[in-house]
Amino acid sequence: MLKFVTDREIYEEVICGAIPKAKRLLWLATADLKDLHVHKQGKMVPLLEVLSDLVHRNVEIRLLHAKEPGPAFRRDFDRYRSLAQGLERMLCPRVHLKCVVVDAEFAYTGSANLTGAGVGAKSTRRRNFESGILTTEPALIGEVMEQFDGIWRGSHCPDCDRKEFCDEHAGILSARRRERRPGER
Repeated sequence: MLKFVTDREIYEEVICGAIPKAKRLLWLATADLKDLHVHKQGKMVPLLEVLSDLVHRNVEIRLLHAKEPGPAFRRDFDRYRSLAQGLERMLCPRVHLKCVVVDAEFAYTGSANLTGAGVGAKSTRRRNFESGILTTEPALIGEVMEQFDGIWRGSHCPDCDRKEFCDEHAGILSARRRERRPGER
């Protein structure tokens, strides 16, 4: 499957459709992260509750984002204690990609941040105009995962000009600096 989606479709097919069905892994990348609320069993709950449910089902969750979320997100995060141990989180100020990978069998990549306005959860008068691609094609999912995992592993860190804003891979940077010959950047 390869499908173009926009606006509310992103919310329905990715956020409410694919994410809760994860069985093994869920990788999320976003530049902006807010206290997104979603439909769950007839009520609105923080997306963090859905993620907490997945942690309880032993789903590996990775969250890659560019900046710290606001206080409402942090308050909700603290309410779901399982997330502190079961959700791996990495901050990289250069992250601008947006993607969701579920079980290495489904992927979304597009423009939508993990915010209500971004994924189309807000009303038609308040949401952003967004678009993306959904796929179940293994080769394309593999490319999305490789980009995500390259950032996660710190592949770009040695040559990054924003190191002063990021301490996620401090050990990697120190080790790679020692490996360089004199005069190398």
